[in-house]
Amino acid sequence: MASATQQKAGFTVHEQASSRTAESSDSWWRGAAIYQLYVRSFADGDGDGIGDLAGVRAKLPYLGSLGIDAIWFNPWYPSPMADAGYDISDYRSIDPVFGTLDEADALIGEAHALGIRIIVDIVPNHGSDRHPWFTAALAAGPGSAERSRFWFRPGRGADGSLPPNDWQSIFGGPAWSRVTSPDGTPGEWYLHLFAPEQPDYNWSSADVRQEFEDVLRFWFSRGVDGIRIDSAALLCKDPLLPDVAADAPPGPSHPYTDRDEVHEVYQAWRAVADKFPGRMLIGEVWLPDASRLARYVGPGELNTVFNFPYLDCPWDAAALRRVIDQTLALNAPLGVPATWVLSNHDVDRVVSRYGRADTAFSLDRRPYFHGFPVDLTLGTRRARAAALLTMALPGSVYIYQGEELGLWEVQDIPDELRQDPIWARTGGADPGRDGSRVPLPWSGTEPPFGFSPDSPDGAVQPWLPQPKEWRDLTVSAESVSGDSMLALYRDALRLRRSSLSSLGESMSWCPSAPGVLDFSRGEGVRCVANLSGEPAALPPGAAVLLASGPLTEDGRLPTDTTAWVRVA
Repeated sequence: MASATQQKAGFTVHEQASSRTAESSDSWWRGAAIYQLYVRSFADGDGDGIGDLAGVRAKLPYLGSLGIDAIWFNPWYPSPMADAGYDISDYRSIDPVFGTLDEADALIGEAHALGIRIIVDIVPNHGSDRHPWFTAALAAGPGSAERSRFWFRPGRGADGSLPPNDWQSIFGGPAWSRVTSPDGTPGEWYLHLFAPEQPDYNWSSADVRQEFEDVLRFWFSRGVDGIRIDSAALLCKDPLLPDVAADAPPGPSHPYTDRDEVHEVYQAWRAVADKFPGRMLIGEVWLPDASRLARYVGPGELNTVFNFPYLDCPWDAAALRRVIDQTLALNAPLGVPATWVLSNHDVDRVVSRYGRADTAFSLDRRPYFHGFPVDLTLGTRRARAAALLTMALPGSVYIYQGEELGLWEVQDIPDELRQDPIWARTGGADPGRDGSRVPLPWSGTEPPFGFSPDSPDGAVQPWLPQPKEWRDLTVSAESVSGDSMLALYRDALRLRRSSLSSLGESMSWCPSAPGVLDFSRGEGVRCVANLSGEPAALPPGAAVLLASGPLTEDGRLPTDTTAWVRVA
């Protein structure tokens, strides 16, 4: 049945999705719709209030019906969870809170049977202080081969009581912690660009390089289709460990961000991936310099990188067009597809961002953005329009779980329940990322909204509290509403595959009024997004394929609305 939005727009979905299982191209990722799945918050299968692989396997039909091509899993490995699993103690297994390696194997097979590929998260910059390598390094002492796998150094000052340099942790506070020697005296310091529980690996070590290449082979051999690389620009450090100027730009002169040596790592990784047909590598690379960013997707390196300028961009037509043009200009000469992403587990949810007075985003300014009130109605309308705009662009698109439900950033989590180390290490100055990681609502009218199974004593509450107002945003509620965000995403993903995927990776801008983005994709298909303050005219003779909201009575496109149209 067509949704109410589609009926108002004069369109009924009739294009049927081609079978995902028929996809055999080694370059499947070039135009894929990829769903980011945060296991802890997706679905709880065993009733402990924490999402797990059993929950994911039970919900695979939901993901199949959504119409995605692949799932990117945030880290599912054994971890003390000092940073939600990004402190890994074993890269070749599954944390018991999530399940077992056998369950992961079964999940990969079941997803493949539905035509869904699997991407896993690898964290190469740092491990856990419980990793066997690090515990061995502590026991071995200064100057040992075990310590050479990390960054151990004596402190500065007469008694070594000062850190080796002035580097600061990305999570707040110093980037160095001092260890205690076996005899109880203060010992060396070790580097951690994130939390103290996350010691940085020394990528000058042959052991480190060999280990991670073996980890890639391990997961590719188990059927994993892609690797997402966390903090991909941070691996290599200046061996002299100089102090860093506050305004030092990333690049070869920076002591730890985007150094030239990091490309040797990814050239070796690509050589590994290329021995497994159809595998891909995507990097999390936050860099302001487009020319430096392009080096990561040069010949023989990563297949693609995330497009963070688009994610950070305000809801402004001129700014968005500028980012789109820059992205395509960067990727086209390299033969690399663009990636488009509106949110992820590290940033505020898009509904909240677009409902604020300042609709841009920056990790460094999170406390500033959280100071604004949020107009959820406005944010939801803009998020719907942004979804269609994003999915119409050439390349691949990433969807963070809950985005398809229109969930908002939960900003009122009680302090005592917050778990992000950013919150603790900044003394509460930075609210951290918990608000975008609240467990999904599946059914019912009260928390936990079907996230955990019922029991004789009632379902356990999830690891982070859900707003009671999410009762209208459950999968069950939205599945029976033709105008829901979920219905919009399902229709858009289906139409994207059937009508847009065959149009290649090119697009061209069409003349448009100020505040309106209008571009064509191949012969006859156009996307029109109205970010102006007034209704906008659609192209003459346009037949609406899908719209993010109803048109005006005279057939115009309201403000903060996007439509896909077919023109003769």
